[in-house]
Amino acid sequence: MLLLGQRYMNNFYKTNTRLYTSQMEPTIFVPGSSATQERFNGTFQKLASMGYSHSVLKITVSKKGTLSYSGAISSREHNPYIVIAFEDNSDSYANIKRQAGWLNTALSEIQMKYRFRRFNAVGHSNGGLVWSFFLEDYWPDTNFQINTLMTIGSPYNLTVTDMNNHTQMLTDLIDDKSNIPKDLTVYNISGSNSYNSDYLVAITSVEAGKYIYQNQVKQYTFFTVTGSTSEHSDLPTNTQVLQYIAQYVLQTGKGQKPTPNNTSK
Repeated sequence: MLLLGQRYMNNFYKTNTRLYTSQMEPTIFVPGSSATQERFNGTFQKLASMGYSHSVLKITVSKKGTLSYSGAISSREHNPYIVIAFEDNSDSYANIKRQAGWLNTALSEIQMKYRFRRFNAVGHSNGGLVWSFFLEDYWPDTNFQINTLMTIGSPYNLTVTDMNNHTQMLTDLIDDKSNIPKDLTVYNISGSNSYNSDYLVAITSVEAGKYIYQNQVKQYTFFTVTGSTSEHSDLPTNTQVLQYIAQYVLQTGKGQKPTPNNTSK
């Protein structure tokens, strides 16, 4: 019995040492409703043209919580892209909460598989909400360090345009915001193609994220991008958004820098 206990403790310390000394620091992307693991293909192609070319691992979590993989992380890759999508990608508050649980399942499995602790996170649309619920409901019990979160066109107040009228979802997120890591840096991006929305999500609904993150995390910044590619579905490949991802997410990663030969002028 004593030997079994000692063996468990040795394995525990060995695993945690690997996590804390790991050189891998991925950027993990979560798509929104109705989107699949292919949602960010255009994002990765354009980032590659800017000098940020990395291997891509794509994961879809089934309704039962099992993971299917495509793509691969190259050997000695320190900053891969990982996409975590969901078989049930329907749009509802209840499903956003379920997806947060599936995200936790996926992160737990890939942490054991790839031995990393630090990562950066990007969520488009409801993907930003999934990250928010993960941080509040699951992060406190994990062994992760999340450096930067960027949410893009995320409807924190759903379809309600009046920020003084909080939906139940926003109220719940505000109530549990103290669980969010205080050393986190958050960038919240909205699109504006009609002065008050990205044709799907109101700017005020995106901006309502301030009630969750402002004065709760180390740094919170809200951006609005405009122009012909600032519609909701175009935001992941919007030139300004890509520049923000490169500057505020990718360049903060350990060992992350653009490849000089491929960096766009």
